Amino acid sequence: MQTTTIDRRLFSVLLVAAILAQMAALPYVFSLFDASELPPVPLPVAVALSIVQGAIMAGIAILLGLLMASRVGLGVPFLQGWLHGQFDRAQFARTARSAVLLGVLVGAAIFVMDRFLFALLVEPITALQEGPALWQRVLVSFYGGISEEIFLRLFLMTLLVWLWWRCAGRRTPTPVVMWTAIMVVSILFGLGHLPMTARLMPLTFIVVVRAIVLNGIAGTLFGWLYWRKGLEAAMIAHFATDIALHVLLPVVA
Repeated sequence: MQTTTIDRRLFSVLLVAAILAQMAALPYVFSLFDASELPPVPLPVAVALSIVQGAIMAGIAILLGLLMASRVGLGVPFLQGWLHGQFDRAQFARTARSAVLLGVLVGAAIFVMDRFLFALLVEPITALQEGPALWQRVLVSFYGGISEEIFLRLFLMTLLVWLWWRCAGRRTPTPVVMWTAIMVVSILFGLGHLPMTARLMPLTFIVVVRAIVLNGIAGTLFGWLYWRKGLEAAMIAHFATDIALHVLLPVVA
């Protein structure tokens, strides 16, 4: 019987990155809460509990994601190659440049659609998100680029593809399967932003539609990059999108 082993070094690096990304997001998250809404425990205890909980969830997502990804042709090729002395620097540089460019373009497209299209119907969410300090918005971009990609692409998208792979007699996933998984996760990605949006405005029908459409555009790009280039490309593009959308463009708008 064929068994699949986990690359422990790859698992460890991804887990540390996820924990650091979660820690980077905490200042932004706490800035959105009033003092009366904070947990009824000392702040250091609340932070520690949040980090431990996030680490456990990330560890499970990474473990299962890596196990499933190795079966269906997905993965983390550049980091894995670097850890094992097979890193293609030139190819990574090309992939990273493309991911940054695509991420910035998607961030700009979302910003324009939010400020000039959906703004005809509802207050722009990108304007409301300018409340937290600039440094907090920079730090939370690492959470999006690392943690969200681990949970949504490495785990959830891989899970959907793996389930098809198992049900289809372990056949190689087709482009239709991949695009279906990409689109499902992109919709869930949009819906996942609603709890944070609800802290800024009422969740009307148009607000929900906006969350699905705008985040879905970004999620589709990230899913395609994960499929075609690897998780690192999706992470880089996601980070670049968040920086463009929440850091650079609000300054010049």
